[in-house]
Amino acid sequence: MSKEQDLYFEVSNMAEARVAVAEPRVNTIEEITAPETWREVFKTFRSTATKRYYKIRNLIYNGVWPASLSNVRFTILGCIALMLIEPSITSSANAWLWSIANVLYIPKSCPRTLQALIVSSIVGIFSFIALMILRQSFLRLLLSYRGWMYENPKSHTVMTMLWCGAVKLLSGYKPSLYSCQRSLPRLPVPAVKDTLNGLYQSLKPLCTEDELKEIKKHGKEFENTLAHKLQNLLHLKSWFCQNYVSDWWEKYAYLMSRNPLPNNSNYYICDECYWKPTDKPVSRAATLTYSLLMFKRLIDREELEPLVIRNTIPICMAQYERLYSTSRIPGENNDHILHSEESKHIVIYVKGIYYKLDVCDSKNQLLSPTTLEEQLNWIVKDAENQAATLTDCEKAIPSLTTLKRSEWASVRKLHLSSGVNKESRRIVEKAIFVLTLSDYAPSNLTEKGKFLLHGDGKSIWFDKSFHLVIFANASAGLNCEHTIADAPAMAHMWEYILSREVIEKLFDENGYCMPFSRVFKQAKFKKPNRLIWEVTPDLQKSIENAVAFSQTNNNDLDLEVFDHNMFGKGAMKKCKISPDAFVQLACQLAYYKDADRFVQTYEASMTRLYQGGRTETVRSCTVEAKDFVLAMVNDTADKEAKKSALLRAAERHQNLYRDAMNGKGVDRHLFALYVACKGMGYESEFLHKIITRPWTLSTSQTPHTQMTALPDANLHLFDDKLCTGGGFGPVSDDGYGFSYIFPSDHRFFFHVSSKHSCPTTSSKKFVELFCESMEEMLALFSMA
Repeated sequence: MSKEQDLYFEVSNMAEARVAVAEPRVNTIEEITAPETWREVFKTFRSTATKRYYKIRNLIYNGVWPASLSNVRFTILGCIALMLIEPSITSSANAWLWSIANVLYIPKSCPRTLQALIVSSIVGIFSFIALMILRQSFLRLLLSYRGWMYENPKSHTVMTMLWCGAVKLLSGYKPSLYSCQRSLPRLPVPAVKDTLNGLYQSLKPLCTEDELKEIKKHGKEFENTLAHKLQNLLHLKSWFCQNYVSDWWEKYAYLMSRNPLPNNSNYYICDECYWKPTDKPVSRAATLTYSLLMFKRLIDREELEPLVIRNTIPICMAQYERLYSTSRIPGENNDHILHSEESKHIVIYVKGIYYKLDVCDSKNQLLSPTTLEEQLNWIVKDAENQAATLTDCEKAIPSLTTLKRSEWASVRKLHLSSGVNKESRRIVEKAIFVLTLSDYAPSNLTEKGKFLLHGDGKSIWFDKSFHLVIFANASAGLNCEHTIADAPAMAHMWEYILSREVIEKLFDENGYCMPFSRVFKQAKFKKPNRLIWEVTPDLQKSIENAVAFSQTNNNDLDLEVFDHNMFGKGAMKKCKISPDAFVQLACQLAYYKDADRFVQTYEASMTRLYQGGRTETVRSCTVEAKDFVLAMVNDTADKEAKKSALLRAAERHQNLYRDAMNGKGVDRHLFALYVACKGMGYESEFLHKIITRPWTLSTSQTPHTQMTALPDANLHLFDDKLCTGGGFGPVSDDGYGFSYIFPSDHRFFFHVSSKHSCPTTSSKKFVELFCESMEEMLALFSMA
């Protein structure tokens, strides 16, 4: 077994034949004429050259940000003015500039104006580069300051206010999507001692004194032996890499995992809770597709505004580059990412049949919603006519993506790597995204979430960066692959799409797509193509096994999606408690009531304040949280004691969350130490035991209102239009997955997952205990 395979097995717990009857797609002889061919070649060349020009231009703009290229022009013009006008007040500067002309050996015969232009250009360019580097370095230094995060947002210190003013002064005007990347600081490597102390503190509520003493003993041995060598390697890596942990995290936590994607790695995001903009599923599919393509165009052109915290501090936007046109390709030992930048098509799955649809016309315009609607209607009609000619296995090709990764890689290599199967498979993998028009109509939020998470085992291609699902009742949602990007990036994209549905009039009175104005003229475009699959007896057997495997796993998933409309984050804030801390502590109380014990708890926090940052773990089960829970279940404890314990636990949780965002977390550093240890050929029993401890509770908050200039979601007008958020499967077989979203002050949604096969877990029971716990906590403040 290779080192990488061995490393995976110890780290993986952290992770998070119808060709004959088909019409050949061959051009007629008349179409293949020289003029047409050369015209197509010229169009392709022009399109490629244009894209390359804008890409290089954006690279230059991003490279000099926060400075602007206009600064060069101003510097050059200023120098020319000084050299030609020679004002007496700047005589020394004038003389210095003319002395440069002598140093450069510019011939005296050259006109005076030309000499001034040459000198000014050289001085201007070098001055600009020096000021640009100085400005970037100083801004990166300013952005390394984190004191603002530990202060009340409504009452900053004078130092923080001065810092904020300096950041705004140095920040460039209107940055593009990736402009801020070079100015972000690098993720710091914490001291080993600090990480171990944080670890020991997090294990106090979970271990006996003897167990903790034993862990500390092994930790001390590690600190005195291997830690120094491993830490030096991490420091060296942090100097030469954008982020010392993110590439390893992607490779070892995701790509080397051999577990199936559905219910394990992929997550889902729902649309509006109850409202639907139309009752026509094809019309909604067309509009959502157009909005998704519009968002992609904003990313491609780098016109999407980078997100900032408190209207000042930029965060890393690197994950947006692979949101579209990306697939996770299975391998026998590890997967890899395929990003097809030039893709101009989507793939539609209807009634078991795949179709390719080019989404741009001959002038590179996006197909309008009405044009997409026409094409999708044609596809649906054709699929209805063709579905009866297909076997069940031919309709269930996507089930192969539900297999364990090594098994899927083997089937892919054996059956989908040649002929028509290879062509169809590559079209799916290179698609911008895949759209499923499902015949299923979920009757409630739970049924919708369950289908979006794992489908029916036959209709979702789980390897795609995201898969858009439109149900028969016109509701919708996404299934997302986790390696490509974390939930906040996908949620930002989805928020753009859903807010556009709510704010703009996209459908007419009958629910069909609203046409563009008559000024818009759609150029010629290609008609949809049906994808063909040749299913041999061996492939049929693999598909049957995959369907049975996925349906067994899907039936085992116990999911509950709950709309909590009794109160929301507004009531929590009135208690002077962070809503996130309130929910996390209620989760601890609910689990203790359910299992009568405390367990290691995972809460995801972002580290995107740093270059290439992804996530860090907040270990939510703290000593203070344990004291609070024990006080709450103690009938003899008075109300004030419980309230004080709650406030202490909430404050502790909030500080841990801030530490995680600031690179002071425990788990990513331990993970990187472990990878370095294995990579250097060492073994550490201490790191192995810590890394493989199970996360019985895995939690995450879905971000909301990442966009600016949106209407107030607290208005009752939007009560039925709030996003439900999304969820994921349980990380541990005997634990829970718990995600939540605060779309307004008055209600919030949470998603609880577990496994039916575990006799000690029940998602429905956990929901009841969680709601009961929150009411008890709110009652401490006489607000229930």
